[in-house]
Amino acid sequence: MKISVYCSSAPDIDPALVDFAYELGKGIAQGGHDLVWGGAKISMMGAVARGARDHGAKTIGVIPRALVEREIQDPQASELHLVDTMRERKAMIEELSDGFIALPGGIGTLEEFFEIWVGRYLSFHAKPIAILDPVNAYGPLKVALDHLGDHKLLKSGQIELVSWTTQVKEAIDALTRG
Repeated sequence: MKISVYCSSAPDIDPALVDFAYELGKGIAQGGHDLVWGGAKISMMGAVARGARDHGAKTIGVIPRALVEREIQDPQASELHLVDTMRERKAMIEELSDGFIALPGGIGTLEEFFEIWVGRYLSFHAKPIAILDPVNAYGPLKVALDHLGDHKLLKSGQIELVSWTTQVKEAIDALTRG
């Protein structure tokens, strides 16, 4: 299975989250899976790739040329696909991946997560999705989504398309079960 990970590239985040991203990469590799990610070597993005690679997984990055010009691409990636836009990046990651995990992250992570979730709901793909949140960073988001559900603003079955997890094994198991 090729597992895509969406996560933070912010430079000043809690080092424990960076370490956790490494553990996710390690777990992906130990499960016999490969990693698809945004192709960067920094922050959580770099850590998840190092964890996967250090434990034998193939790492497949997809990065816009503009970010390569900023020199944040991971030169050790097994494969590094260069694209022109973020939209092309997201489309290629979706195409290459068999499942998706969102770690804590900012607006980019959330944007990618919501797009892949909507795509699943609309049957543009049938790939499993998990949130892996060891620090409850998305707790307020989950409350907001439940609130929208209470007001009937979410459609039946939408919430159930995402597995909310806190442990690496739990998230990977959620994807492999489908």
